[in-house]
Amino acid sequence: MSMLNALTVDVEDYFQVSAFDAVVPRSEWDALERRVVANTHRLLDLFDSAGVRATFFVLGWVSEREPALVRAIADRGHEIASHGYGHRLLYEQNAQSFAEDLRRARHSIEDASGTEVLGYRAPSFSITRGSQWALDVLAEQGYAYDASVFPIRHDRYGLPGAVRHPYVEERGGRRLVEAPGTTVQVGGMVLPAAGGGYFRLYPYSLTRWAIRRVNVRDRQPAIVYIHPWEVDPDQPRVRAPLATRLRHYVNLRRTEPRLRRLVSEFRFAPLADVLRGLGLLQREAARA
Repeated sequence: MSMLNALTVDVEDYFQVSAFDAVVPRSEWDALERRVVANTHRLLDLFDSAGVRATFFVLGWVSEREPALVRAIADRGHEIASHGYGHRLLYEQNAQSFAEDLRRARHSIEDASGTEVLGYRAPSFSITRGSQWALDVLAEQGYAYDASVFPIRHDRYGLPGAVRHPYVEERGGRRLVEAPGTTVQVGGMVLPAAGGGYFRLYPYSLTRWAIRRVNVRDRQPAIVYIHPWEVDPDQPRVRAPLATRLRHYVNLRRTEPRLRRLVSEFRFAPLADVLRGLGLLQREAARA
């Protein structure tokens, strides 16, 4: 039987991406058209048609305003996890503000979903050399797993040299499973794969090759990630620097067809289920 991979969705709206922080103030978020509900339902319908379940890392800001959406995700059998509350990069916070962000998000998400939150993913994978303290805060807050480390070099995020596949961290005497973003090793290079802009930018054949390589050569699951706005080619255009616009808008019309193909060619499950299958996630969250 083929490897079981993890399918994950970061539930945020198009105007909330970190690359737009300098041009879309948070004070304006409530005045902008929200498209996250329709786009998330588009993904839910796609997953239903393929018979797959996923993990939805929900932004607390979204769950406060759209609790029915979070309930709908849970009712369809998907795992609900946390993407934090305000989509602030971790290296722009401190331990106290991060803990408050976590608590506010978890309260809202669990109230809306009626399920317990076990996992967390930071905005833009923003656990870097200077923000690894966040793992201690996550452990203290009772999270069972984190999916915020991307072991690559990048101008906005990344933890080069980090372990490439899921593993257990001991943080202050507490157990925390880390589920890094999927990468492939080619010679001496570690390259990102299987999600977001990489999924849109790479030819589909390269994404398929990368996942197969991880499954077969590394004997490890891939962790695929996507955002609802990535299946919305008609979303409003934000005035931003050219490089930012290229990253955000490239190949939006190709995302949904590629995703349909991906879920038909590989086996997927929620991230918590995949981690349990690896024998890493052995308990429920222990609240602080």
